[in-house]
Amino acid sequence: MQRAKFIVPNAFTSINFLLGAASICCSAGLFGIKDPIFIGAQLIIYCTLLDKLDGFAARAFNASSDFGAQFDSLADLIAFGIAPAFMLMFAYKNFATEWFDTHRVAVFAGAAVYMVCTAMRLAKYNAMDSDSYPDYFSGMPSTFAGVTNAIFMILLCKYNFFNSCPDLFYIPLATLVFTGILMVSPLFLAKLKKRKSLAVNIFQLINIVIAYVAGFAMIIPEYLMLLVLIYFIIGFGYGIINRSSIISNQENKSTAKPEV
Repeated sequence: MQRAKFIVPNAFTSINFLLGAASICCSAGLFGIKDPIFIGAQLIIYCTLLDKLDGFAARAFNASSDFGAQFDSLADLIAFGIAPAFMLMFAYKNFATEWFDTHRVAVFAGAAVYMVCTAMRLAKYNAMDSDSYPDYFSGMPSTFAGVTNAIFMILLCKYNFFNSCPDLFYIPLATLVFTGILMVSPLFLAKLKKRKSLAVNIFQLINIVIAYVAGFAMIIPEYLMLLVLIYFIIGFGYGIINRSSIISNQENKSTAKPEV
């Protein structure tokens, strides 16, 4: 009976893992559906939403474990590392065939950088950073990187980006590489969590609810991208401005002696 409490969070992780694999298959055109890149990107968004429910369930059931942490990282590597990279490669192959034929090495190199950065990010988090800064992420979380590229791809498809000027075709690839580098960067990103300000907590809660509704319903991707940009600018901006104090406060906590 004691082990039963681990079923729910591990079930969310399993679904997350399978949806990430399904996203890759979908982007590759294996399912024979209309708009495979769009649906592949949407599945990555579903993975993001379920990944947060995974953590919530683990805390609610007091079911955190080393196995769950490793399993979650493997699922994240598929859903937020490999799936976005393959989504982009197949998007170029399907929508910009001639450009892709002459730039396939650059596209693969960029995708490879992103996938390796994701793997390094997850390994580093498990090995060193999981409890180092409880109020901050050290570098962009893989979940955030994956969903950023997925929402961006949905907008590119919606507004027929690949029918535009070929000189702009590097933008999605540059975005993928940029988010990959941010994952292994030393920059701090403030976590979304309960704050002292009631107004901030209400603002966070409202936008989280809207994000879940919009994400699962596949609507208003523009709003989702706006939320991502706001979090990106404010979160990283705050981390950059307060970097010295963040490090200093954590060092003081680490060296503080417990009271007798």
